[in-house]
Amino acid sequence: MTTPRLMRRCLMALAVALPVPALAQAYPDRPLRFVIPWPPGGTNDIVGRLVSDGLAARLGQPVVIENRGGAGGALGAEVVAKSAPDGYTLLLGGSGSLTINQLVRRRLPYDPATAFAPVGMIGSGANVIVVHPSVRATNLRELQAAAREASPPLNYASPGVGSTGHAAGALITQVLGVEMQHVPYRGTGPAMNDVVAGRIQVFTNALAPLQPQIQAGTVRALAIAGPRRNAAMPDLPTAGEAGFPDIQAATWFALLTTGGTPRDRVDRLFAALSATIADPEIRRKLEEGGLDVEPSESPAAFARFVAEDAARWEPVVRRAGVSVE
Repeated sequence: MTTPRLMRRCLMALAVALPVPALAQAYPDRPLRFVIPWPPGGTNDIVGRLVSDGLAARLGQPVVIENRGGAGGALGAEVVAKSAPDGYTLLLGGSGSLTINQLVRRRLPYDPATAFAPVGMIGSGANVIVVHPSVRATNLRELQAAAREASPPLNYASPGVGSTGHAAGALITQVLGVEMQHVPYRGTGPAMNDVVAGRIQVFTNALAPLQPQIQAGTVRALAIAGPRRNAAMPDLPTAGEAGFPDIQAATWFALLTTGGTPRDRVDRLFAALSATIADPEIRRKLEEGGLDVEPSESPAAFARFVAEDAARWEPVVRRAGVSVE
């Protein structure tokens, strides 16, 4: 007859005998929370939802999306930074919320160096520069001339102060040598609405949310702010082909979790992310949205990429005098 005490001893002995990786397989044993630090409707939301579905299938648990827009992505990032370091709260990070934000905001409610545990890159896409059809420009040279003649100055939208679009707009004004007024919004969707309505003349963002409007003719694409043409719009020239090779602005997307999360859990997330973006159907949808899928070799390799990206954007932000108290 097996007594309760003997059963407990057997269970304890089994737990001690199990190797650490076997015990770690219990993670995750409940739903995960995936914070997208931007409102619905933009590229972040599109990418995040594709990836969350893939993660859920591979982790065996639901991955619940939570849109937390505001402060250039800092509000959503703060939620993840201050969560328990257990791998159950994830962040869709990006060039704006992780790189640009820390360069332009003098005060953040978390330390970017320690608040997050990098998991891996999803992909990146060069920004597309578009104008409202009322702007008499079909290329960057013509935009330069139109901006120089405009009174009052043309305005350009961004998804928020500290976003990639903010820094990219500042870079465009620097390289073209023109004055344009920055108008920040709370996400790509609201900014796009005002561009289509003609209240904003210039906008630069990742291709995915712009492509339907470009195809419909409600905005006009001028150039790709990258080193090569985009397969989704092969006829659109690069900024370099238009005579402005210094206009280089890509939006990248990645997965992170809370700083201090155990290494075995980060590795589990990395494996699930790698399998997700290797899935042919998910990869196809990301590429159709203008993204180049770029998996990281490891979480450490992705951490090095983030540091290098910050070093590249720092002089642009400094020259533009972009800062937020």
